[in-house]
Amino acid sequence: MRMRHEVEHEKNELNMTSMIDIVFLLLVFFVMTFKIVEMEGDFTVRMPLARDSNATPDVTDLPLKLRLRADNDGKLTSMSLNEINLGTDFTKLRANVIGLVGTDEPVEGDDGPEIEIDTDYNLRYAYVIQAITSVSGYRDDTDQVVKLIEKIKFAKPRR
Repeated sequence: MRMRHEVEHEKNELNMTSMIDIVFLLLVFFVMTFKIVEMEGDFTVRMPLARDSNATPDVTDLPLKLRLRADNDGKLTSMSLNEINLGTDFTKLRANVIGLVGTDEPVEGDDGPEIEIDTDYNLRYAYVIQAITSVSGYRDDTDQVVKLIEKIKFAKPRR
C-alpha cells in the first residue's frame, strides 16, 4: 500500500522592503553624483535692428578687431585696429578707439562696443596687458575714470 504524505506547499514570498531600500539608495546615489553641465558655446544670436537704407552703419555695431604682431623674441612689431596700422604706439591706439567709440559712458549690458584682440602666439603678455589698458579706458585730467570698451574677447593665438 502506498502512503501519501500530504506536504503543505509553503508560499515563497519576496521581502520587498530590502528591494525598496536598494532602489532608494540607487536613486540617492545618482541624484548626488549628477553634475549639471552648462551648454557649450554661445547660442544667443543678436540681430541688428532695422534701419533706413540710406543711413550710415555704426562702426561699433561690429566688434573692433585689434591685431598685435610679434617678432621671434616676443617683442611687439606692429598693431592694427580695423586694418589701420598704428605701429607700436599705444597712445595712437587709445586715440583711435576714442575716435571710433567716443568718450561717452558705454552702454551697460550687451549693447556696448566690443573688441576682439588677435595676437601672435609668442607675443609677450605685457603687450597684451598694455593693449587691454589702452582700449578699456583712461584717467582724465580731473582723475576721473573714462570707460571706453568693457567687452573684450580674444581670438585664438596665431603660431
